[in-house]
Amino acid sequence: MEIETLDELRIVLDPIGQFALAIALMLLMFSIALSLHPQNFAALLQRRGDLVAGVLAQVVALPLATFCLVMLLRPPPSIALGMFVVASCPGGVVSNYFTFLARGNVAYSVSLTGASSALAAILTPFLIVMTSQAYAPTAMLLDSIDFRPLAFLAQTTILLVVPLAIGMLVASRHPGFAAVLQRRVARVGTVALVAVIIYGAASFLPLLLPAMPMLVMYTTLHNAAALTIGAVTGLLLRTDRPTRRALVFELGIQNSGLAIVILLAQFQGLGGAAAVAAVWSLWHFVAGSIVLLAMRRAD
Repeated sequence: MEIETLDELRIVLDPIGQFALAIALMLLMFSIALSLHPQNFAALLQRRGDLVAGVLAQVVALPLATFCLVMLLRPPPSIALGMFVVASCPGGVVSNYFTFLARGNVAYSVSLTGASSALAAILTPFLIVMTSQAYAPTAMLLDSIDFRPLAFLAQTTILLVVPLAIGMLVASRHPGFAAVLQRRVARVGTVALVAVIIYGAASFLPLLLPAMPMLVMYTTLHNAAALTIGAVTGLLLRTDRPTRRALVFELGIQNSGLAIVILLAQFQGLGGAAAVAAVWSLWHFVAGSIVLLAMRRAD
């Protein structure tokens, strides 16, 4: 596939698909918020320095490193946009699971995920706009689809803040009910997301297959950089091994499902960018498993 074709590819959704996508995004954030309890943030009072450093690595170091990587590799604009969006999203529950399997500091991992998820409603849209506008080819691509940064910031923030606030309120007042509801909402949100992606992308899959080697290459390099930032952050903090392992997975495993929804809902389904987020969502399981096995062998 030629670069121009990849950048021009659009996953077009009809009004039903667009409505389902908005619902999927809100359900995704609502399910994340239902898992955020006051005890998840207990580490704020005990290890403020480590937690602040971990959050800064997530919201500053990773987007900055992604921008430097893009400037070095000069990928097609749509691929760069996908990298920027993925790097701007918070960590996910998968990072907590990998931390547990690697005998890492699960409480610290959950605290980082909670803090970055709570901040995502404001920071994720801002980081996406800042990085995508700073890289000229991506800025030009967004101009071609009449992308309006202020409208994007307003719409995306509302879509993220409202379900996040409601979910955290339910979790704080009715923790037992929230735990049961969270599993069901997460399933419904995931099914809705997968259905929308298949619905919108099925007809474009033959066009994306020729570009798959290029997509995998950029995603692999990007994910390796994220894992490395997590490892380096832990070394700079001079913290214990379990906490270092939590940082590796927290930085290396992003909420790529959220990235896919944002790209389809707010960026007119730019095919190359959405494909990067989709490949990332599969690859971080492979990379995470490799790192996990290396850690277990080290033990």
